[in-house]
Order: sequence, then C-alpha cells, then structure tokens
Amino acid sequence: MTKVMLIDDDESMQVLIGQIARRGGYDFCCAGSGEEGLALLREARPDFLILDVMLPDINGFEICEIIRAEGRQVPIMFLTAKGDIVDKSIGFKAGADDYLVKPFQPEELLLRVNAHVRRRERERGREDRSRRPDVFAVGNLEIHFGKYDVRLGGEPVGLSSREIELLEVLASDPGAVFTRDQILEALWGDVEAADPSSITVMVRKIREKIEEDPSKPRYLTTIWRIGYKLADRL
Repeated sequence: MTKVMLIDDDESMQVLIGQIARRGGYDFCCAGSGEEGLALLREARPDFLILDVMLPDINGFEICEIIRAEGRQVPIMFLTAKGDIVDKSIGFKAGADDYLVKPFQPEELLLRVNAHVRRRERERGREDRSRRPDVFAVGNLEIHFGKYDVRLGGEPVGLSSREIELLEVLASDPGAVFTRDQILEALWGDVEAADPSSITVMVRKIREKIEEDPSKPRYLTTIWRIGYKLADRL
C-alpha cells in the first residue's frame, strides 16, 4: 500500500493528517521530531512526505536538504503556519516539491497528495520505458512533445511557445493536478521568476483556442484553490 509519512510535533496534526491519509486509501506513519523522522524515513521508505518547518530539534529545511543529499527522491510537501514567500523560496531550494500553509482544507491536502503520488508513479513508469510517447492525445486534442506542435481536429493551434510548454507540462501527467508553483517552476525554473497571474492569463488564452466553450472547459480544467489539470479522457 502507498505510504504517506508526516514529521510534525503537533499531536493533533498527526491525528488529523493520519485520518485524511487513511481516508484517501493510504498507509500512514508519523514522527514528532527531525531525528526521529529521519530514522523512520530510512526504515519505512514512504511514497510521500509531509514535513513541518518548525520542529523541536532540526528545522524542516535542514531535514529536506539531508533527505536530498542522501539521494532520496520521495516527494516532499512542506506544511507550515508561515505563508511568507521567503520561506517558500528556501523550501523549494532545499528540494521540496510543494508547500501548504496552515490552516488548510482536508480535501486540498488529499488532492495534493494524490497528485504527487500519481506523478511519482508515472515517473517511475517512464523510467522503466526507453522513451516517452511522442504524442499525447485526448478527444480531438493532440500535443506533440518537443515539437511545439498542438493540434485540434488535426489542424495546428496558434499558441505561443509558453502556452505550448504549459500544455506539455500538464500533458506529462494527464489527469493529475499541477499547482501554480509547480507550473512556474517548470516553465521558468524559479517560482519567483514570474508573476503567478501570468498562469491565469495563459490558461485563459489556451482555452479560447482549444475549448468549444471556454467558460465550460473540457480539456484544461481548474481545480479551485489548487491549480490546473489536463483531462486524461473525455
């Protein structure tokens, strides 16, 4: 069974996230300190790690750096009461994959866990294949990877290079939810390198060109308060 692990010294948070993870069909384990967490991580080998920033011994950023230095690829999501962008920058540079600020909705946390676990499973599958498919297709939409070629009903769609790159990011794991930060990181290499509102603008322009009714998108949909996903089926 896929395992979610939490490192957080707040017992009420351990109980809450344990309930959320188990409700989502995951196995769950937790630790209350950095040292304990690192030991448990090496033993339990979880598929997803939720990591509090403020811990009684080692802070979450240092733990993340240790995990990455050991060569571990487990997806890591920081959980913290701090929403400052400086902390986010430090976290991503330490090797984190996502960032969730307390308080949060249980549904949002579970959606993020699902997205990262699913993406990691897809990555493992791709590692087992010699090459990825040249084309992703759903409905009448075709995305030709690496060729800056998007077609609808066989006809080229007039998209900018950035718009095509955004579609390629989403098409790398169709059906999975990508957060704005993940999209910014993929397109610009740094979550602070571009205005997050640019993603909203690009999504709107893409929908105007690929959706029959942009106000009711079928291909490129919004997951409220989290991010976007590309349909894997219609």
